[in-house]
Amino acid sequence: MALLPHWVFPELDASALGAARARQDTLTKPRGSLGVLEDLAVALAGIQGGAPASRPAAAVLFAADHPVARHGVSAYPPEVTAAMVANFVRGGAAASVLCRNLGVDLRVVDVGVAHPYERVDGGDGARLRRDPVADDPIGDLRIEDALSEVVYERALRAGAAEIDALDSDTRVVLLGDMGIGNTTAAAAMTALLLGLAPEDVVGAGTGVSGDALSRKIEVVRDATRRAQEVSGVLRTDPHRVVQAVGGKEIAALVGAMARAIELRMAVLVDGFIVSTAALALVRMCAEARSGMLFAHRSAERGHAHVLAALDARPLLDLGMRLGEASAALAALPLLDAACALHAGMATFASASVPDRARPGTR
Repeated sequence: MALLPHWVFPELDASALGAARARQDTLTKPRGSLGVLEDLAVALAGIQGGAPASRPAAAVLFAADHPVARHGVSAYPPEVTAAMVANFVRGGAAASVLCRNLGVDLRVVDVGVAHPYERVDGGDGARLRRDPVADDPIGDLRIEDALSEVVYERALRAGAAEIDALDSDTRVVLLGDMGIGNTTAAAAMTALLLGLAPEDVVGAGTGVSGDALSRKIEVVRDATRRAQEVSGVLRTDPHRVVQAVGGKEIAALVGAMARAIELRMAVLVDGFIVSTAALALVRMCAEARSGMLFAHRSAERGHAHVLAALDARPLLDLGMRLGEASAALAALPLLDAACALHAGMATFASASVPDRARPGTR
C-alpha cells in the first residue's frame, strides 16, 4: 500500500506534564483528592503541549453505509443512515442537541451514504460535507473486501482533511459515526485484531436479539473466515483488517484521529465503532495511543475487549450504545471541569492555606 499517508506523532510534552503535575500539587486540596479530574488535566497538558484546555472543541461525525446490512444484521433498514444525516443537519439528533447544549460545532462528513437525503440548513444543526470518496464503491464484507486499496487510502485522507479544516486553535476533537451495519463491521475488525470468536464481540447494535443476533454472529463469522482464508488478512496487518472488513467511515475515523493527534489535538474517543478505529490506529502506530482519551464503556459486547486491549480507562459507564459522538459529548463536561479546576483553584500559597504538616509536627 504505497499510497498510505506517513504519520508522525509527537511525544507527550514532558515539560507541560511536569508543570501540570506540579500545579496540581500546589492547589488547595489534598493531593489526588480530585481523582480522575486531576489526571485529565495532566493528560491534556501532555497531549497539547501547554496549559490544559478543553475548548475550543469540535465534534466530527463520519457517515457511510454498509452493503452487509442486506443480511439482516440491523433492526433498521439502510435508508436510516441517510435519514439521520438529514436529522443531524436539521438539529434533531442526540448529537445535535448535545452540541447545542455544550456550544460545540457539529460537522458531519458523508463518506459513503448510499441513499439520497434532504440537504436543508437547519440553522443550528450540523455543517454537512460530502467527500468525493462517497461515490467510490464499497463491498459486502461478508463475501468480499469492503474497500479496495485506493478507496481505503482515499477514506483515510478524507478523515484527515476534515481535521485540517477545523480552526487551528481546536484543542479537543470528539469523533463519532453513523452507518447502519457498522457494528457488524466493527465486530469483525475486533475479532480479527484481537483473535476473538464472533460470539464474544457481536452485540445488539441497533437492538437485534434472538434469531437476528444469531444471524449477525454468523455474518461476522463468514466475514472473518473469508478475510483470513481468502484475503490472507492477519491481525498483524491492521491496514488490511480495516480494508477487508471495515468501512469508509471507519477508515475516515482512523485518518481523522491520526491527523488530530499529529496536530496535538486531544481525541475524545466515543464508543465501540470509534474505539475499534482507535485500536486499528494504535496497532498501526503505537505512539498514537498517548493522544487519546476514552469517553465511555459502551453496552456493546465487543467494546470491553477493545478498551482492555488499549489499556483504556473510560470516563463514563452509562449503558449507552448510540454512537454519533453522543457519549464523547456527554463526557466533555468532565474535561471542562478538569481544566476549570486546574486553572481556577487557588494555591496553598496564594490563599494563605497551610499545606500538609511536616513530619514530626502536629
